[in-house]
Amino acid sequence: MKPRSRIHTIEAIVYPIVGIVAVLGLWQAYVTVFAVNPIVLPGPIAIAKASVKHFDTLLEQTWPTLAESIYGFALAVLIGVPLAVCVANSRILNLTFYPILIATQSIPKVAVAPIILVWFGVGMESKLVIAFLVAFFPIVVDTATGLRATPPGLLELARSVSASPSQTFWKVQFPAAMPFIISGAKVAVTLAVIGAVIGEFVGSNEGLGNLLLAANSQLDGPLAWAALVWLSILGIGLFFLVVVAERVLMPWGHH
Repeated sequence: MKPRSRIHTIEAIVYPIVGIVAVLGLWQAYVTVFAVNPIVLPGPIAIAKASVKHFDTLLEQTWPTLAESIYGFALAVLIGVPLAVCVANSRILNLTFYPILIATQSIPKVAVAPIILVWFGVGMESKLVIAFLVAFFPIVVDTATGLRATPPGLLELARSVSASPSQTFWKVQFPAAMPFIISGAKVAVTLAVIGAVIGEFVGSNEGLGNLLLAANSQLDGPLAWAALVWLSILGIGLFFLVVVAERVLMPWGHH
């Protein structure tokens, strides 16, 4: 590793840590100096103690939210990418489906969550559907944008060597669109967590969202904030997995 690259790597690690420590220090100082009621705003130390005290409960409730988020995201990718391919390569399909996608995306998911709950019940299925709906749009839009943004020179080169449409797609269009697909996946995977929690808020007897509501109803501020911290860690972890997938699928982008 070159010295300059090593310095950049160290900075990428140290600066975020310094920022987090500074924010937590100011936060703890504020709640201590002004004696803020922990029901209103607990300090980082109180949240950490709650995380340790309720570790088993938090861990148990993390698995349902994790499963709902992963399944919803996976479904968004499995359906969103093929649909984006069709929309990007067919003017008729683009004119037919794109307005519908925009219209459905403009509807607040919190508003449709009760309807989905009626359709699919209070089990995992309803949370999976909501997570899918939230994560679906960025996958479709970014993939379609990437496919349309294929450099004309590459398409002309493919035509000059008599490449078939399928060869042009797999060898030229899809690799060129991969950065856009990964970008959409990074957004979608964090939105999937939000969608899962929305479903748990509306109707569920498990998951971190349900735990958060229960803690709020019991005026247990530290536990509620601990659930929020665990949700944040869950989202960061899933985002990191997409970054790992990016490095595997696009090794040329990290040289």
